[in-house]
Amino acid sequence: MILCITHAQDTFTIDRVLHHLEALGYEGFRFNSDEFGTRYRLRYRLHASGPQYELRHGSRVIDSREIQGVWYRKLWDLQVPSSLDPAFVPAFLKEYRTSLHIFLDSLDVPWINRMDLDHAVGANKLLQLSAAQSTGLAVPQTLFSNHAEDAIRFFDDHGGNVVVKLHGALSKSMDGKGDFFPTTRLRKEDVPMLESLAACPMILQEYIPKDRELRVIYVDGAFYTGSLRTPELSDWRTANTTLVQWEPYELPAAVEDKLHDLMTLLGLPFGAIDMIVQPDGEHVFLEVNPQGEWGMLEKYLDFPIAATIAEKLVNRIEQHG
Repeated sequence: MILCITHAQDTFTIDRVLHHLEALGYEGFRFNSDEFGTRYRLRYRLHASGPQYELRHGSRVIDSREIQGVWYRKLWDLQVPSSLDPAFVPAFLKEYRTSLHIFLDSLDVPWINRMDLDHAVGANKLLQLSAAQSTGLAVPQTLFSNHAEDAIRFFDDHGGNVVVKLHGALSKSMDGKGDFFPTTRLRKEDVPMLESLAACPMILQEYIPKDRELRVIYVDGAFYTGSLRTPELSDWRTANTTLVQWEPYELPAAVEDKLHDLMTLLGLPFGAIDMIVQPDGEHVFLEVNPQGEWGMLEKYLDFPIAATIAEKLVNRIEQHG
């Protein structure tokens, strides 16, 4: 049985992966992580023969020893029962988070992706850029600072050709919903506002002229790349999704090789990689999101990403077994 970690609002991608796992002869169990404290029961017992972990959902009881592999898609914040006294909410969240991680940490099976590496890479864009640079990928010059003087000097050094963004960007789903702070071109009239960096450190990067934006889905050595042309100062995640026209794109073999080296170095079998193709054809790495969206590429370009995730995970399970 394969544990698929997601959340209650997840659609399309989770269903497709579960379908392909079933076609390969493996039962998939959908675990909505946000409902852990409201719709699941967890039991841990230490027997003379060793520990036993059980997860119960309705009439379904899963012994952790049944779990052969894990597809880690998303881990969402816990839902809190509306009837719970607000005074007990901190204890509820703390104890349920601890219980959840005790359970997940016990699963010594193949993962796509391993949670600790997934979180470590996703939470450190500067680590990503450094690793990408070390594998030979082109990356933008970058500053992460809470100091206005640093930011103003960076702006001047690049002739005002600078973009600004949050390190931990607010989420944007494949359907275009949700709060989001997009990458924004910094204008000269905005420079005085950099004094506010003390309240919120931000990333500044040299502006990269673009011919195309790429969303590259990497699945354990396989590549699926969608490209689009967007207005020069926009981001595809901020555009009206009805106007976004994804097109298939073939990455040069040399770029694929470097991206494969990067993902191997980071220890990630899966990632959604954002790149820019410059007008001169150079490919520039921006970031990798270990939990990035890919459903739009499967939906609009008919890429078999869900099938590949299922196949690659099953391959890892069978090699592990």
